Amino acid sequence: MATLNTERKVPCPTCKGPAVFSPVNVWRPFCSERCRSVDLGAWASEQFRVAATPSAEELDADIGPTQHRPD
Repeated sequence: MATLNTERKVPCPTCKGPAVFSPVNVWRPFCSERCRSVDLGAWASEQFRVAATPSAEELDADIGPTQHRPD
Protein backbone atom coordinates (compact mmCIF):
# COMPACT_ATOMS: atom_id res chain seq x y z
CA MET A 1 0.00 0.00 0.00
CA ALA A 2 1.37 3.42 -0.95
CA THR A 3 1.49 6.14 1.67
CA LEU A 4 0.04 9.51 0.86
CA ASN A 5 2.30 12.53 1.17
CA THR A 6 0.12 14.96 3.13
CA GLU A 7 2.77 17.62 3.65
CA ARG A 8 1.55 20.95 2.39
CA LYS A 9 3.86 22.55 -0.17
CA VAL A 10 3.91 26.26 -0.95
CA PRO A 11 6.01 28.25 -3.42
CA CYS A 12 9.23 29.55 -1.89
CA PRO A 13 9.03 33.37 -1.81
CA THR A 14 12.56 33.63 -3.22
CA CYS A 15 13.02 30.94 -5.88
CA LYS A 16 9.36 29.91 -6.35
CA GLY A 17 10.33 26.24 -5.96
CA PRO A 18 8.29 23.94 -3.71
CA ALA A 19 8.80 24.40 0.03
CA VAL A 20 7.32 22.11 2.68
CA PHE A 21 5.16 24.21 4.99
CA SER A 22 5.36 22.25 8.21
CA PRO A 23 7.51 22.15 11.36
CA VAL A 24 9.90 19.69 9.68
CA ASN A 25 11.11 22.54 7.42
CA VAL A 26 13.07 24.85 9.73
CA TRP A 27 13.36 27.41 6.91
CA ARG A 28 9.62 27.69 6.16
CA PRO A 29 8.15 29.37 4.20
CA PHE A 30 11.45 29.19 2.31
CA CYS A 31 12.83 26.02 0.76
CA SER A 32 16.36 26.45 2.13
CA GLU A 33 18.71 28.51 4.27
CA ARG A 34 20.05 30.13 1.10
CA CYS A 35 16.63 31.43 0.02
CA ARG A 36 15.95 32.70 3.53
CA SER A 37 19.29 34.55 3.55
CA VAL A 38 18.64 36.09 0.12
CA ASP A 39 15.29 37.41 1.37
CA LEU A 40 16.84 38.79 4.56
CA GLY A 41 19.56 40.50 2.51
CA ALA A 42 16.93 42.16 0.31
CA TRP A 43 15.20 43.60 3.41
CA ALA A 44 18.54 44.71 4.90
CA SER A 45 19.53 46.53 1.70
CA GLU A 46 16.08 48.16 1.55
CA GLN A 47 15.07 46.48 -1.70
CA PHE A 48 11.78 45.73 0.08
CA ARG A 49 9.97 48.55 1.84
CA VAL A 50 6.79 48.94 3.80
CA ALA A 51 4.83 52.01 2.73
CA ALA A 52 4.35 54.60 5.47
CA THR A 53 3.50 58.27 5.78
CA PRO A 54 6.59 60.26 6.87
CA SER A 55 6.43 61.84 10.30
CA ALA A 56 6.73 65.62 10.86
CA GLU A 57 10.30 65.11 12.12
CA GLU A 58 11.27 63.27 8.93
CA LEU A 59 9.73 65.99 6.79
CA ASP A 60 11.60 68.70 8.73
CA ALA A 61 14.88 66.79 8.33
CA ASP A 62 14.34 66.56 4.55
CA ILE A 63 13.73 70.30 4.16
CA GLY A 64 17.04 71.46 5.64
CA PRO A 65 17.98 74.79 7.24
CA THR A 66 17.74 77.04 4.11
CA GLN A 67 14.42 75.79 2.83
CA HIS A 68 10.99 76.45 4.27
CA ARG A 69 7.97 74.23 4.31
CA PRO A 70 4.96 75.79 2.56
CA ASP A 71 2.09 76.61 4.91
